[in-house]
Amino acid sequence: MGIGSWIAGILGWAMFGPIGALIGFALGSLISSTRSIEDSNDNRSRSSRNSFLVSLLVLSTAVIKADGKFLKSELEYVKSFILRNFGQQAVNESLKIIQELYKKDINVYEVGAQISANMNYSQRLQLFHYLVELARADGHVCQAELDVLRSIASALRINNADFTSITSMFSSDIESAYKILEIDKSATDQEVKSAYKRMAMKHHPDKVATLGPDVQKAAEEKFKKIQKAYEDIKKERNIS
Repeated sequence: MGIGSWIAGILGWAMFGPIGALIGFALGSLISSTRSIEDSNDNRSRSSRNSFLVSLLVLSTAVIKADGKFLKSELEYVKSFILRNFGQQAVNESLKIIQELYKKDINVYEVGAQISANMNYSQRLQLFHYLVELARADGHVCQAELDVLRSIASALRINNADFTSITSMFSSDIESAYKILEIDKSATDQEVKSAYKRMAMKHHPDKVATLGPDVQKAAEEKFKKIQKAYEDIKKERNIS
């Protein structure tokens, strides 16, 4: 599926507000081809998924712009994500859109507010997880990138505990494992088990099933990091 197909399918909430204003240049030639689309559960599901992906492109550009550098490693990360899920044609179109977005001022608070009003919390967590991965694509998250990520998290109404949990998923030390489960090292074994169950439920891939198998697969990677954090803590504490 080319990127034209999923942009053409976003004639829902993402077409309006600040996101619609930012990507309006990409919609002009596609509007006419979508006016006859019938309203159905399938189309609504597709619209939700496509809106997620357009939001991802807009916020990806904000992260890429954070340090004032157009780094190849970050662009390659976006390209690989699109390639795995949409094919080479979609990659080419995505790059054009990012290049155009790079020239624009992206108000992450306005964009985040629109996303928060139309996307559930689990979907927003998955979107933010992807953005943290993008920021780490060059092996280092600079202060400017961290500041933008904090602003995006705030705009997406992601609480501080989940912000810390997600940003800790990219470290392998035991302290990070506790942060991933949103508990202190002083927690009891029972509290550790309860925290794992709570986090596993919050981040279960099924929570983003409506966004399509590609996004759900990405969510599985985040879920595995939660499982690994739990296993690391159990090993440290010798919990069976």
